[in-house]
This record gives sequence, C-alpha cells and structure tokens, in this order.
Amino acid sequence: MLERFRHFWTNLFRPISHVLMKWGVSPDTVTIVGTVGVVAGALGFFPRGQLFVGVLVVTAFVFSDLIDGYMARTLGTSSRWGAFLDSTLDRIGDAAIFAGLAVWFFGAGDDDLLAYVALWALVMGSVTSYARAKAESLGMQAKGGIAERADRLVAVLAMTGLSDLFDLPVLLTVTLWALAVASTITVVQRIVLVRRQALSDPAEPR
Repeated sequence: MLERFRHFWTNLFRPISHVLMKWGVSPDTVTIVGTVGVVAGALGFFPRGQLFVGVLVVTAFVFSDLIDGYMARTLGTSSRWGAFLDSTLDRIGDAAIFAGLAVWFFGAGDDDLLAYVALWALVMGSVTSYARAKAESLGMQAKGGIAERADRLVAVLAMTGLSDLFDLPVLLTVTLWALAVASTITVVQRIVLVRRQALSDPAEPR
C-alpha cells in the first residue's frame, strides 16, 4: 500500500543524493551506513526503553534505502550485487527493530507475551520476503499481500514512537499483534499465489 509514496520520498531526498554523488560516495556505502544506523538505533535505544529517541534515529537512517536506489539508477551502476546487498541488509535492519522491542519487553518492559509477538512478527516478516525471493528464483512471482515491508516498517516505527511520546503503550501492543497476524496472512497469501501459478503451468508435474 505505502509503496505508492515511494516516488514522493525519493524526490524529496533527491538533493541529498546528488550531494553524496558529488562527494564520490557510492550507493553501496549509503546502503551499509544506513543499515548500521538502523541497527545501532534499534538495539541501542529500544532495549533501554528509549523508544521515541530510537524511532527518530532509525527513521533518519531508513531513508537511505531510497537514496541508494536513486543514486544507483542515476549513476547507471544498478547491478545484481547492489540489489542483493540492499535486500539482504534490509532484512538485518528489520530484524534489529523487532529484536530491540523484544529485548525491551523481555526486560524492563515486563511483557514476555508481547516480546514473543514481536519475535513472531519478525519471523513472519522475514518469511514474507523469502517467499517472494524464492518464487522469483523459480520463475514465478509472489509480490503483494496485506502487509508488505513498507507497511510493516511504517506501522511499527510510527506506533512505537507515539506510544512512548504520549505514554500510551496500548498503541504498540495493538500494532505488534496486528503486524504478527497481518504478516502471517501475507505469508499464506503468497504461498497460495505461488501454488496457483505452479498448478497452471503445464510443465509442472502434478
């Protein structure tokens, strides 16, 4: 759903992209620095209960995902390596966000159940991405579903920040449960989609 806003944010950060290119910064460097920033923000602040500050730090680095892609296209350096690196590091960044929340709930947050819910959302988010990658490697497609990566990322960051800012932990509780359920449904949707494609392929053994 939120992918439709990708073009808007890319244009917004275009000046920064051109400054980085002028300085000779490579898209891969932006990708790596962005991931390090996300991981540091999530694991450095969330486990200590500094959720709002953590969200600000993570959000600042999340936008590197748009900047590196624009830089690669503009420089004509888009490659399979760049796509692989970007996708792989995205998984690391996403994992750090949910893991940081889980550590908080296992510790001072004192809610083991919600910690497990955060971990389940983490796992299902990773499986969602894996299902698409595996389907594409087999010549099929498995894009879509009710909870794609952009939706999950915006939801968890926005509600984590607001829950801390306004001291309304229920916002984060509801969001984590919703993401856990929605991510699970998305995995099922992609499995069904690939199954239909496989059954419609006359070369596929029954």
